[in-house]
Amino acid sequence: MDLNIFIDGDQGTTGLDLQNRLQGSEFRIRTLPTNLRKDPAARRDALNESDIAILCLPDAAARDAVAMIENPAVRVIDASSAHRTTPGWVYGLPELDALQADRIASALRVTNPGCYPTAAVALLRPLTDAGLLPADYPLVIQAVSGYSGHGRAGAEAYEAGAGAHSLKVYGLALEHKHVPEIEAYASLASRPIFVPAYGSYRQGIVLTIGLHARMLPADASGARIHECLAQRYRSAAHVHVRPLSAAAPVTELDPQVHNGTNDMSLAVSCNERTGQIVLSAVLDNLGKGAAGAAVQNLRLMAQAHGLAG
Repeated sequence: MDLNIFIDGDQGTTGLDLQNRLQGSEFRIRTLPTNLRKDPAARRDALNESDIAILCLPDAAARDAVAMIENPAVRVIDASSAHRTTPGWVYGLPELDALQADRIASALRVTNPGCYPTAAVALLRPLTDAGLLPADYPLVIQAVSGYSGHGRAGAEAYEAGAGAHSLKVYGLALEHKHVPEIEAYASLASRPIFVPAYGSYRQGIVLTIGLHARMLPADASGARIHECLAQRYRSAAHVHVRPLSAAAPVTELDPQVHNGTNDMSLAVSCNERTGQIVLSAVLDNLGKGAAGAAVQNLRLMAQAHGLAG
């Protein structure tokens, strides 16, 4: 059975990458011609005629698109941040827990995670679930993304030489829109500090979280934290936990190693002498952090239509 997939917002960074990833797939992909992309009637028809609509839009436009859907059979994957903490929407991180992939497969409305929260939640949720990380721990999360994380217009401006930088830290008003999402899905009881940045490379994210062993439960050593993550993701196809080895410790991270893939690697670095632990994650902000995740969720949702994916 062929599925009719409509991509609303096909010319943005995520929309373009999504089309590339779906080339040659079993899905029938529909987009609107240039002259109709902002035509409300054309969008409404396309949305209501689709089996699954994928929204690659700014938040306000994504909300408008959902409001246009009158056909109760239409299912939605929203790649914006408009619905990430909205009741009734299923969080599109299949690795969130053992049942999340099934929830996504049967969902009518799926909200894709943000690129940064994908990394932060993957690191933190197993630890809060296991009681290794207090829910009210005063977390500071730092991350650097490639400049494509600023969207198509931002990436084009950077590549044209406008506002070029080696590193730009932003979000220092401490109101980044990803923070409520991290707090909710990592099961945190207090708001983490989140300090993001854009690097001078196109794509890829490295995210780090520092922990002090003295502020953790007695059994929450670096080794125990690593064991918890390894156990959680032992069967995950796209999340890989790097070995914890005294002989070959993780001493540096390249944010670009997973570019072009839907993979994410997690690591634990620890120093018993200082009592310090660093959790880290690397992923492609356009892959597991955006279009790759949308394809992963699309294939899960296709199962409900009889497509193996």
